[in-house]
Amino acid sequence: MDDPVQPPSAEPRPRRRDRHGRGMRGPVAPPQVPLSASRAEAFTDLVQDSVERLERRWPQLSDIDFLVLEVPPTVGGASDGEWSGEGVPLGGTVTASEGRPARVVVYRRPVEIRTKGRDERAALVHEVVVEQVAELLGLSPESVDPRYGED
Repeated sequence: MDDPVQPPSAEPRPRRRDRHGRGMRGPVAPPQVPLSASRAEAFTDLVQDSVERLERRWPQLSDIDFLVLEVPPTVGGASDGEWSGEGVPLGGTVTASEGRPARVVVYRRPVEIRTKGRDERAALVHEVVVEQVAELLGLSPESVDPRYGED
């Protein structure tokens, strides 16, 4: 009972927890771990993998820009979100013009909505890329990738 209570020290203690007791906030995983990749980055990686797969067979694809956009633009700038009669496109092409290379565009959100898992998404992304490259080159999708439509 004779133990005197020590007065608090003047220097602040290191903060180990936040004021609600849940711990300090920080990253869940380091940046080099796939867990920290956003859905957009993971989707872009799927498109890049598909392009690399096709470039082995078609080296001229290195002259084409491949882009990922969130959603397709509306036709004629309409604000009601309507596209031409065939539904929402999954991809598109822009032909080369005046110093600009040809472009293949894959729309991320429409593809993600139509797939359930990563493998299914990768297969659909590859199909979209093959179809758009075939349209740009004026070939059939089967001649661009002989395994087209097998999955």
